[in-house]
Amino acid sequence: MSTVIGFDFGTKSIGVAVGQTITATASPLAALKAKEGIPDWQLIEKLFAEWQPEQLVVGLPLNMDGTEQPLTQRAKKFGNRLHGRFGLPVAFQDERLTSTSARENLFANGGFRKLEKGLVDSQAALIIVEDFLNGYLPKSDNSL
Repeated sequence: MSTVIGFDFGTKSIGVAVGQTITATASPLAALKAKEGIPDWQLIEKLFAEWQPEQLVVGLPLNMDGTEQPLTQRAKKFGNRLHGRFGLPVAFQDERLTSTSARENLFANGGFRKLEKGLVDSQAALIIVEDFLNGYLPKSDNSL
């Protein structure tokens, strides 16, 4: 079993979720505050010490047509810094519409009071991790 930690990168808040390859499911963790996209690296170090991830995944913000936007390069830089600081493999996962889906899920399970920014960001990170895991796991072959 392998643990994956995923991030929904933002300049003020970075959503975080942890997932397992064996179940291809994830759970949201507390979002990290950021200043111009820079998190408290010591908090990330503590997070990694607790969860012992073997893989990291960073949501890649793209325009609806698949082209890059200004935040795309910043998310890539964040992923590269994660790899450089911690030596863990980092994958980038298309995150189009994850925040919209996160808001819909949270609203359905608690109304407007659940739409706090940090909760939305971590729910988006959960979707990013699960999307990554669903693409990562080998598909079963049902043929004989």
